[in-house]
Amino acid sequence: QVQLVESGGGLVQAGGSLRLSCAASGRTFSSYTMGWFRQAPGKQRELVARITNGIISGSTTNYADSVKGRFTISRDNGKNTVYLQMTSLKPEDTAVYYCTARVRRDDYWGQGTQVTVSS
Repeated sequence: QVQLVESGGGLVQAGGSLRLSCAASGRTFSSYTMGWFRQAPGKQRELVARITNGIISGSTTNYADSVKGRFTISRDNGKNTVYLQMTSLKPEDTAVYYCTARVRRDDYWGQGTQVTVSS
């Protein structure tokens, strides 16, 4: 069982920045593929960014087209933490952001953190 705890959400004006953090339990964090999803009111949950474990050949990242160039996902295996640096925020980025971990074939989710971008 993997527990994920997000932090760093809040209210920010358009054009501003926020950094989300997600602390994971477990002694093999470096083997997890980590990601961030978001869900806005009335919309489906969508992938924002993902970072692989990098065990074989360095971590790789991928992003939703809507956040490319503005958001950056990173991980610190020594701290069992994954980050989502969000810049140039837009009102349409308003959503609950969820951290996820894929451990072998199992997926785990955090409780979510609210990000609200005012215009």
